[in-house]
Amino acid sequence: MADAETRLAEVKARVAAAVARAGRDPAEVALVAVSKTFGVDAIAPVLAAGQREFGENRVQEAEGKWPPLKARHPDLRLHLIGPLQTNKAREAVALFDAIHTVDRDKLAGVLAKETARQGRSPTLFVEVNAGKEPQKAGVAPEQAAAFVTRCRDVHKLSIEGLMCIPPFADDPVPHFEMLRDLGAALGLKSLSMGMSADYEAAILHGATHVRVGSAIFGARD
Repeated sequence: MADAETRLAEVKARVAAAVARAGRDPAEVALVAVSKTFGVDAIAPVLAAGQREFGENRVQEAEGKWPPLKARHPDLRLHLIGPLQTNKAREAVALFDAIHTVDRDKLAGVLAKETARQGRSPTLFVEVNAGKEPQKAGVAPEQAAAFVTRCRDVHKLSIEGLMCIPPFADDPVPHFEMLRDLGAALGLKSLSMGMSADYEAAILHGATHVRVGSAIFGARD
């Protein structure tokens, strides 16, 4: 069974090939290694192999393992890719370099206060519920433009991009195309989309951040 360093190299090669097929600049696409549920022992070889962008789902879990790693690796960027509760916004702004799941006005308002108070400005993405799934977080596609406008004009937040997780059973490509077109209409330069099963398709349709976990770290318990 391949180790994490080998799997990382394979994913990077496939990312590079997809970028080349799309005729894009490799610098436009960031590989975010999703380390949720994996401990420091599993992360260490991926860090040693040069990976510097990591994703976590939960603030509390990230607080338990990332501060010393960030202290040792100042160029490391940590992405929050899971739902964010308002009572964890203070900790999220302090720890994360990017938050991919801004999805409601109450959260936007709290993030605005915390970024001002802490003097930190994480990169912010609005999460779009591409499949309108009731069990998932995110703004409905038809409400996304108005929400981004409120984030900018009311909450004075700088929104850099959009994020989505297509429904598991769907062809992801129409959802990627929807997010790409929506981002273009809103003048947003970043698209967080694509995971272990579909990151190459996401790159072909404009992803700037692909979130890859099991293809790098292996199956989760």
